[in-house]
Order: sequence, then structure tokens, then C-alpha cells
Amino acid sequence: MPIDHDDRHDRGLLFDLATLEGRVAVPRLDRRGALRLLGGAGVGLVLAACGSGSSGGSDTTTTSTTRATASTSSSTTTTAAAASASAIPEETAGPFPADGSNGPDVLTESGIVRSDIRPSFGAYSGTAVGVPLTIDLTLVEVGSGAPLSGAAVYVWHCDRGGAYSLYSQEAAEQNYLRGVQEAAEDGTVRFTTVFPAAYPGRWPHAHFEIFPSLSDATSAGRRLVTSQLALPQDVCDVVYATEGYEQSGPNLAGTSLQSDMIFSDGYDLQMASVEGDVTSGLTATLAVAA
Repeated sequence: MPIDHDDRHDRGLLFDLATLEGRVAVPRLDRRGALRLLGGAGVGLVLAACGSGSSGGSDTTTTSTTRATASTSSSTTTTAAAASASAIPEETAGPFPADGSNGPDVLTESGIVRSDIRPSFGAYSGTAVGVPLTIDLTLVEVGSGAPLSGAAVYVWHCDRGGAYSLYSQEAAEQNYLRGVQEAAEDGTVRFTTVFPAAYPGRWPHAHFEIFPSLSDATSAGRRLVTSQLALPQDVCDVVYATEGYEQSGPNLAGTSLQSDMIFSDGYDLQMASVEGDVTSGLTATLAVAA
């Protein structure tokens, strides 16, 4: 049974407006403008008033050879984001958040607060496999750049086959690749995971939600922002040449940052800087202002 990864499914009027913009010749309506038009109603998990997103960018990463050796992106996103403290763009949580808004709710379950999100927890067993990936986020306050110590982040993404735990048929009996961490005094959080697949129609990414506190996160309470992290093409090319990612290479070749439904309006503040290699592991770094 094919996995339905249509992140546009049932996302509400605000997201429909943004989707319609890409299909017909209408004046551009950014997220902030759409919220003004709608009076800020019906935000839910879709687009919220955190500005119109990052400035537009072009896909300037260089395609690597398909050797499974060290690869380092040329992204300077982390430095730029920390310096400007511009708000991370608000994005859809997609159809597989497991935050109580669309079916399952892992946020209120014991065991969700963890750094290593590869294993399933609670009533589930099993571990996601793939190229090791560490996600390092630094949470800062919009404008001031001050660390958001005590804030919390919920991170989730697909496995190396493109399946989302608790939703996709292949991973319906798993809850891996989902976890919450509280930010340290310097605003940093770290997750140990595996590199996600590229599935049809989407650029490789990870989802995250930021909450004011750990108690807000673990009660599925008020969110500061919902967004997505993009992964650079040169690193993806190397990872997708390794075992288990056979479908990701063709899927990546069929999309681009410019055509991706999330990143096409700008991804400068969402593109992670990645260092390391596929054997010892990769580290994706991003500063997030919320």
C-alpha cells in the first residue's frame, strides 16, 4: 500500500490559500498577509503569524559524488540566523504530527522526553535504522537573540524508508523518531536519530514544534512555533547512495527546493548546516528564533 505523504491534506483554509497561490496566477499572499485577511482565525497546525518566512534563496549546494565518505555543507544558516534573530517561518505540521491534533498524541505519554529518538518506547518496540544523525538546535528569542532556556522542542520525521511511525502502514506499530527535549541554559537541545528519507513530492526535512516550557510540551499545550528543518543536497546525495536509501535518490531527483511546497517561498532560516560522514555520523545544526 503506497504511503500518502500529501502534507496538504485537510490543512484548512489558510493552507489552501497558500497552496492555491502556487497553482494559479494570483497575487502572492504571504503568511502574515493571509492572517491579516482572515483575522488570525483557524491557525491550528497550519500557518501562523510569525512573518512571511525567510528570504528567498536558490539551491546553491553542490552535488557530491555518491561515495559514502565525509561530506560537509557550505551552509552558514546557523550563524546568520543567530545574528539576525529573525523568526523561523511558521509551517504546517503535516498530516503525521502525533501531537493530538490529528490522531495519536505521543506528547502526553511517559517516555517521550528523551534525546535518543531512534527506539520506540512505551507499549511499542523496535528501532529505526539508518545513517546516524544528530540534530543540534539552538533556540533563541526573536529580535534579541537571547537563549530560550527552559523552552522545549518536539522533533519528528520519517524513517529511511519514508514511513512515519504511528501513521504509515509500515510503521503503524512503532512510535520511533519522535521525542521532546528541554532547552539548556544556552538554549541548546540535541537529538540522536537517523537521516530521514526523501519521499515523493517533498524535500528531505524534519518537523519540529517549540513550546514555552517542558510542561507545555508534555501536555500538548501552547506552542510558540511549528516549523521544518531542511537538509542540504550535497549531504543528501551522499547519504542516499548508502544501503537502505535506494528510493530516496530518485525521489530527491524528482523535486527541488524551489518546487517543494514548504521551502519554495524561502528556506534560508531553515537550512541546517551538516558536518560529519555516513560512517561515524552526521550532525545537523540550526539556530531557531521563536
